[in-house]
Amino acid sequence: MNIDFNKNGDGLVPVVIQDYKTLEVLMLGYMNAEALEKTQLEGKVTFFSRTKNRLWTKGETSNNFLYVKELFVDCDNDTILIKADAVGPTCHTGNRSCFHTEFNQNFIFELENIIADRYENPVEGSYINKMRSKGLNKIAQKVGEEGVETVIAALAESEEELIGEASDLVFHLLFLLKEKGLSIQDIAKNLEKRHK
Repeated sequence: MNIDFNKNGDGLVPVVIQDYKTLEVLMLGYMNAEALEKTQLEGKVTFFSRTKNRLWTKGETSNNFLYVKELFVDCDNDTILIKADAVGPTCHTGNRSCFHTEFNQNFIFELENIIADRYENPVEGSYINKMRSKGLNKIAQKVGEEGVETVIAALAESEEELIGEASDLVFHLLFLLKEKGLSIQDIAKNLEKRHK
């Protein structure tokens, strides 16, 4: 990477931290060359703290570390994007993100992760476990039922009922994709390819 740390005259570049699963922007910090080197070496995000005037590894006191999954540099070589696995809340206020958005705009990705967690850590009596025990045909059938209910709600019911039925449909579609070993990312890539 050929990062221009001298472009702003202070040896620092902005670093955007994004959740690698949900793509939610978690925070913004700054790095100098030494902070970047430490981040790459240890796999945990280390910033240069402008207030402390020293290197600062996110989570060094709270244990809410940011583990690097992917690192990108922008087209001008003066900004870094890090997709990270956030352990605990990112913000010092206890919120998941330093940007206090009204809701998690990428909750569908988070829901996909919750479903995956139910596969890896089954919870006795959970809906996912019950449906999985009935097999693929039942899961696929449920997607069909929810699709029909969504159409009916769109044509003859309230906006609130449509939102409820569409939510059920999306949940069951994510469930079906997981059962088939696929993800919403596979769908997004296909839709992007079709758009081109």
